[in-house]
Amino acid sequence: MRPNRPVYLDNHATTPLDPRVLAAMRPWWEENFANPHSVEHAMGREAEEAVEAARAELAGLIGAEAREIVLTSGATEANNLAIKGAARFAAGQGTERRRVITLATEHKCVLESVRDLAAEGFEPVVLPVGPDGLLDLDLLREAVDGRTLLVSVMAVNNEIGVVQDLEAIGAIAKAAGALFHTDAAQGVGRIPLDVEDIQADLLSMSGHKIYGPKGIGALYVRRRPRVRLAPLFSGGGQERGLRSGTLPAPLVVGLGEAARVAGVEAMLDAGRIAGQRDRFLAALRAEVPEIRVNGHAERRVAGNLNITFPGGIDAQALMAAAPEVCVSTGSACSSAAIEPSYVLRALGIPEAEARATLRIGIGRFTSPADVDRAAAALAAGWHAAVAGASR
Repeated sequence: MRPNRPVYLDNHATTPLDPRVLAAMRPWWEENFANPHSVEHAMGREAEEAVEAARAELAGLIGAEAREIVLTSGATEANNLAIKGAARFAAGQGTERRRVITLATEHKCVLESVRDLAAEGFEPVVLPVGPDGLLDLDLLREAVDGRTLLVSVMAVNNEIGVVQDLEAIGAIAKAAGALFHTDAAQGVGRIPLDVEDIQADLLSMSGHKIYGPKGIGALYVRRRPRVRLAPLFSGGGQERGLRSGTLPAPLVVGLGEAARVAGVEAMLDAGRIAGQRDRFLAALRAEVPEIRVNGHAERRVAGNLNITFPGGIDAQALMAAAPEVCVSTGSACSSAAIEPSYVLRALGIPEAEARATLRIGIGRFTSPADVDRAAAALAAGWHAAVAGASR
């Protein structure tokens, strides 16, 4: 690692590649580069076996069967396939269920997928959340009825880190005969997740959120009772006809290894990361006592802090004043937007405060020295920004 490298605290946007994952992938670039669908020859069959072993690791992480895992390019594709695929298949079967329910704080790929279905005759319903970022279950019960086809609720919010009550949400959806989908990109490998416990029909995952490679993800599709989807695009019929295209064997192997490591170390990671989070917050509060953490205080993943700074200092100015720390103002997918975070606005946070908010993501490889250095840099940057604004 080069000297004076910035402290990386943006693990919600992407996690660094675990060295064990890189080691697992290398042979599939350098030694056996065969197409895993070329099963007519030995190298192709070997690649196929590696893909299936990785699929089994991923399935085991969420309590699923390997044949229920559909490999995709990432969680965005998985979310699109789950939501649009379920709706379009149902429409082709002449269903009268046209309501698709989600939350105002979902990732944009979920919100846009749900909204896109309005042009196809579906009824999008976007429910609000409380000031703590959690869904009011009574509000969901009121919205779910016999017209509801699908409920899509994120497991862990990518900005404020809150963990929704998936077991209760799944039960409400099932009681009404609706499908339940969860975008678990930020949850898999961070919190315990079992598709049977939460009664999920569809669950989306991403490699680069669990210390795996970018460009690979997966969608769990329940087999019993069977959930049917219409594919998003046409091709060679790979992945049981749901996701055509040649599978990138090295990336799939990396995803499998990341899942294996998470299955063994997730709870150890969570305890260590929570300690680093508390250390960071205590150090920052010692210098800037008026900071506020957004989202429910307890129902959140270990590594997340969404912090509003006092004094009306714009978060972009604060980041510029502390260039040795890599943090963000919200979802990487929304980083080009000039408006404040829609997630924070959904919590009722005023625009000026939303603009003064940073997302801190602590991860597996964050050290005590990292959090100490980052807290000191952000505190110094805030004081400098306040002093500059008062001139």
